[in-house]
Amino acid sequence: MDRREFSKCGLLLGAGILTGHQEGNAQENVAQQTGHYLEPSKKLPIRHFDVVVVGAGTGGVVAALAAARTGAKTILIERKGYTGGTVTEGGTALHSFYNLWKAFPGAKKTQVVRGIPQEIVDRLAKVGGTSGHAEMSAGYNYDSVCTAIDTELYKLVTMEMLDEAGVFLAVNTLLTGAIVDGGRIRGAIIDSRSGREAVYAKSFIDCSAYGDLAAFAGADYTEPNDYACCNSIGLANVDIDGYLAHLDAHGGSNQLAHGIPSGEDGKVVRFNGGLGGDFGEEAREIGMSSMITTVHDNYLMFVKCNFKVPGSVLSRDDMAKAELEVRRRQAKAVELFRKYVPGCKKAFMARTSPTLNIRRGRLIACDYDMSHEDVIEGRHFDDDIMAYGFHDSAPRLQIKDGGTYGLPYRAMVVAGIDNLYAAGMMITSDHRAHMSTRNTVCCMGQGQAAGTAAALCAARNLGTRDLPYRNLRDTLLRDGVYLES
Repeated sequence: MDRREFSKCGLLLGAGILTGHQEGNAQENVAQQTGHYLEPSKKLPIRHFDVVVVGAGTGGVVAALAAARTGAKTILIERKGYTGGTVTEGGTALHSFYNLWKAFPGAKKTQVVRGIPQEIVDRLAKVGGTSGHAEMSAGYNYDSVCTAIDTELYKLVTMEMLDEAGVFLAVNTLLTGAIVDGGRIRGAIIDSRSGREAVYAKSFIDCSAYGDLAAFAGADYTEPNDYACCNSIGLANVDIDGYLAHLDAHGGSNQLAHGIPSGEDGKVVRFNGGLGGDFGEEAREIGMSSMITTVHDNYLMFVKCNFKVPGSVLSRDDMAKAELEVRRRQAKAVELFRKYVPGCKKAFMARTSPTLNIRRGRLIACDYDMSHEDVIEGRHFDDDIMAYGFHDSAPRLQIKDGGTYGLPYRAMVVAGIDNLYAAGMMITSDHRAHMSTRNTVCCMGQGQAAGTAAALCAARNLGTRDLPYRNLRDTLLRDGVYLES
């Protein structure tokens, strides 16, 4: 199904809801003869909100918190039963709250992402769910800090924060369509075990990672499929000192940070190095990364296996084959640790993600597209909504002089739709620039800006392009967002 067909289905779905049931068994008989089934229309119960956020992942949680705290009646729709998305399913450190100051002597150390994302880290720290912003002692030309998190506590903490903010959290709920009228979304169609519903609102935010709402609404998009997918595992009963000794015997760790695992300061929370010998060769065959993070003793929170999906990450059938292949690789990874790493003979798999983690699904067309030069030259804009200073291709690509770039408001405004924002990995077409804007902490910052803007628009019945930037800027600054320009 191409973009036009996909959008047409969403529009017809909305039209069906408005018209009510009109077809009977005769239509079913015709459909069987033609190889299609024409689903009868029916009346759906309607819920009313100010802001709808689709996807309770990295950006969606922050977007919903920001919208609700700015005064909007907010619903957060999530197909799984918990929050967190890539943060909890990828399981690695959050990249990155700081600029890359350590790689550039003379650069000022600056925490560039603050506000609600930092509040989440503070809440995690109170329950032993993070390493804190552990400063890198090796590999700081890649990242200045390692902010590792406990994936399960992240789910709990963020769900509690959403509940406290009054967000209507619709988990185990699937977005299945959009109601669109004249370039404006009127409602979203959702399905759950409670039934099928229409959710009407004034402002909408797509944080689904796959761009599902934008696609249903008829927005322009492409499918780059320019990344490997992965599924990480948590490996328990691991002798971390033994693993570090193995790395030292094969060239040492080229990334290292000490933080607060298991509540004890000064212990290793991140390391990375050439695996060496047969271990390294076999690990490369299954796409296994050697970069490890943890917040607990004797537990590797993040062991990643990459796989480039043939076909499309939007294809159910292509992804089903990929899911099987990656789970085979995960089992092989456990075997390799048992075979080669001292102290890991009884290691076992303690955590996996329920689905493959994508790094990009649909690329949604927005009013502004961040360029490679915008990022590495450290450009700022008249409508900045955040600053960011991490690049996942470092040290090959770094932001100039260890500084930051700004992400403009226009970069989240979905082209052709009057009341829709896209936040997270769905923006930025250039792969090189996307290697920065897709990262977890950047997505969190985008979420706070999108949620705040959506709430301000809803309160005044404004479209996304009608919101005065000064109003948004003032609100973001009030709520702790750092804006360099």
